[in-house]
Amino acid sequence: MDKEITQFYNLPLMKAIRVSEVGGPEVLSYEEVPEPEIQSTEALVTIEAIGLNYIDTYHREGLYKVNLPSILGVEAAGTVSAIGSEVTEVQEGDRVAYALTIGSYAEQHSVPAWKLVKLPQQIDARTAAAIMVQGLTAHYLTRSTYPLSGDETVLIHAAAGGVGLLLVQIAKMLGSRVIGTVSTEEKAELARQAGADEVILYTEKDFEEEVGRLTGDGVEVVYDGVGKATFEKGLGCLKPRGYMALFGQASGPVPPFDAQVLAAKGSLFLTRPTLLHYGSTREELLKRSDEVLKWVSNGQLDVRIDRTFPLSEAADAHRALQGRETKGKVLLIP
Repeated sequence: MDKEITQFYNLPLMKAIRVSEVGGPEVLSYEEVPEPEIQSTEALVTIEAIGLNYIDTYHREGLYKVNLPSILGVEAAGTVSAIGSEVTEVQEGDRVAYALTIGSYAEQHSVPAWKLVKLPQQIDARTAAAIMVQGLTAHYLTRSTYPLSGDETVLIHAAAGGVGLLLVQIAKMLGSRVIGTVSTEEKAELARQAGADEVILYTEKDFEEEVGRLTGDGVEVVYDGVGKATFEKGLGCLKPRGYMALFGQASGPVPPFDAQVLAAKGSLFLTRPTLLHYGSTREELLKRSDEVLKWVSNGQLDVRIDRTFPLSEAADAHRALQGRETKGKVLLIP
């Protein structure tokens, strides 16, 4: 809706990042738009911190389709400022966080109430916005997709990224041996601090050969959020009947794939999981978020916020993320 029309009808406005066409970071436009109206089962959240995620870049580029024009962003934390007539999950004034509801790059967002997680007193909005998508992702990967028992060796790509650092910590918490891959020595040190037993600089060494040297027979599971650049060699890192959890595609989507390769490499398992299917009910969402927030509250899980950007500089934040410049979570602040 044009600004002139909203002013004519005296509609309240807010600031938001909106895209009207797919493309690079330059299509992100900082605009005044009408404040959202809430439906009967929704709550209005006044946003304090917004999590930046790779899925935001997929939406921006058109890799994952969204209706245009659209406000981007799927993760944030803030305070409930209004509720719909049928809402029972939260009340006005509750401090909350959420994931996987598009439209968070804004000062306010109307969110289905069942997706809102109440925050413990000791967790602030920035920490909450940094943990929802990536923390819940690390949780379902290690607790459900391939439940770690502590008897296995795991390979974690991008081990110094937002999800990677959490995966390393959780895998070590559960007793596993962890091998991580990173691009620089600075990132390698972060992975080691998070608990990685071995760290491979894939810019200097062939990680498939190194995993073979370190393990002798490969790893039980590969957690791969990189995709195209690591997928094929990652399969070569697995033991017979090993498990490839391909949960992202930061380097691009994996090309068309012949399933017979899985048999040739040892009856391997391949899955392409998403948080959407591992948090599709309130019961499952709360079960996962309660455990993750408990780990954060008691100090078992450290949330690394790499940097923050004003919401108006979302384009620069996207460039930093896709340029592999980040070491941990990136936040946007309205």
